[in-house]
Amino acid sequence: MKIACIGDSLTEGRPGVSFFKLLTTKHQHIEFDNLGKPGETVKSLHIRLEKSKLDSYYDLIFLWIGVNDVYSKLLKVQAQPVTKNHLEFKANYLNVLEMILGSAKHIVLVSPAIVGEEMENAPNVELKDLSSIIQSISSKYANVSFLNMQEVFENHLENVNSSDYLNTNVMRVMKDVLFYKNPLRINRLSQKRGLHLTLDGIHLNSKGAAIVAEEYTAVIEQLQLQETNRHSYER
Repeated sequence: MKIACIGDSLTEGRPGVSFFKLLTTKHQHIEFDNLGKPGETVKSLHIRLEKSKLDSYYDLIFLWIGVNDVYSKLLKVQAQPVTKNHLEFKANYLNVLEMILGSAKHIVLVSPAIVGEEMENAPNVELKDLSSIIQSISSKYANVSFLNMQEVFENHLENVNSSDYLNTNVMRVMKDVLFYKNPLRINRLSQKRGLHLTLDGIHLNSKGAAIVAEEYTAVIEQLQLQETNRHSYER
């Protein structure tokens, strides 16, 4: 089985704890490609795929993109172009999906998770709108499914008291990348900031990474089971 994970810094695994490393450790018999790029937006991913198309065929692609279309608006420095409105977001997302459809048997569209652990804040309300757009897109394709990662995170956060800490300082983000590589140090900083699933309101601590790895694993195992049942039926 061959799987690609396409996305931004959450997929690439810096800053914070890498769910991708947890995933590859758990599934050593599977070949994984990490196609995450820090700061990626749906618009910049579209540009990246236009310049460099996928050169492999995958059994499964996870597409996890969109958080920076909200988060980067809060930063003073925007490294990548951001969609101006929901119509432009939908158009670019559709373009990205069309560009990878021919490169996989199955594609999972993963909703952006959170911008801050306070689920009622304005960025998370906007992410909910983007999640609805992504879900509606997924329903139009036979080999595409939807994973609502925001809902998963929301369920984990509903019975805890998280702080409203959200890192919007680019230099502080870079500091976290450079000086917080060890999961224990990351978790301690996360706890100091009053957070439960993230290092800074966006990027994952050990618990957040484990949750994402578990959700991806559930999808992988379900597809493996379907393949096994299909082969048994064909015999």
